[in-house]
Amino acid sequence: MTVKRLRGLLLLPLVLLSGCHLALLDPSGDVARQQSDIMIVTTLITLLIVVPVLVAIGIIGWRYRASNKQAHYDAHWDHSPSLELLVWAAPLVIIIAVGAISWIGTHQVDPYRPLTRVAPGQPVAADVKPLEVDVVSLRWKWLFFYPQYGIATVNQLAAPVDRPIRFKLTSDEMMDAFSIPELAGMIYTMPGMQTMLHAVINKPGQYQGFSANYSGAGFTDMRFTFEGMSPQDFDSWIAKARAAGGTLDLQAYEQLRQPERDAGTHAWASFEPDLYTRILERCVDASQTCMSQTMSADTHAGDAMQDMPGMHDDHAAKPAAMQAAETH
Repeated sequence: MTVKRLRGLLLLPLVLLSGCHLALLDPSGDVARQQSDIMIVTTLITLLIVVPVLVAIGIIGWRYRASNKQAHYDAHWDHSPSLELLVWAAPLVIIIAVGAISWIGTHQVDPYRPLTRVAPGQPVAADVKPLEVDVVSLRWKWLFFYPQYGIATVNQLAAPVDRPIRFKLTSDEMMDAFSIPELAGMIYTMPGMQTMLHAVINKPGQYQGFSANYSGAGFTDMRFTFEGMSPQDFDSWIAKARAAGGTLDLQAYEQLRQPERDAGTHAWASFEPDLYTRILERCVDASQTCMSQTMSADTHAGDAMQDMPGMHDDHAAKPAAMQAAETH
């Protein structure tokens, strides 16, 4: 194989990636940027041990090749304190460094932790309220509630730049994974449970959002567009959604939750005030009991049993047969 052909093969991966935008390495949101920095730094630290080992393999293989008669061979060599120290100390230091960076970084970008900054050197202003977005994953579409503005949308999400976003997420039936690589890390959605994600977008533009967890035949169509906008454009986007009219009530939601591939986008000017809570608590249908009511009833039942006479007397609470068996 000629040198020219070998060089071509080595450059082929770069040519294939030249037209791609690597969102994980060059994100547009501060949280995603911090996650990217953690990933890059830990990779570089790991390479401090990987690269020298690979180089040493080549050097040792070349130096002690069969045709090299000048290489010194000591048949009685069995130990070197300095080499032993290097072999153990270097990986240990790297493991400590990677562990420390990962531990600190993981807590800094905890999805449940409210943001303290919107960009490096730019803390969150005291008078700025986060944009609240309630997210519901359906088959196979995404439903977004904007409680501060009273609108709801399907497969379209927008936020003003440099404003913190607080997502609350749940699922109607299937377990999914909410992911916008440009914005922040992936977070799961699960029926009857709520997860949270804090993030911010710093650059205007359109970004791809999708489900990163397989949830059935329509999984590949479960995509949406996330738009980072200026505050003025975001206000216009809200006004346009309100102008669409319509109300997402319980009846409309029952139709929306039916499985549908390639659902497209839609907006409602208003929605049932407690609809997200009812989806979360699994009681959209009026005949269903909300989970909070069930847990409250269980708590009261438990308290009532504790107040019954004899419940705090272990001996009195045991059946007579068990007491007789213990006696014998």
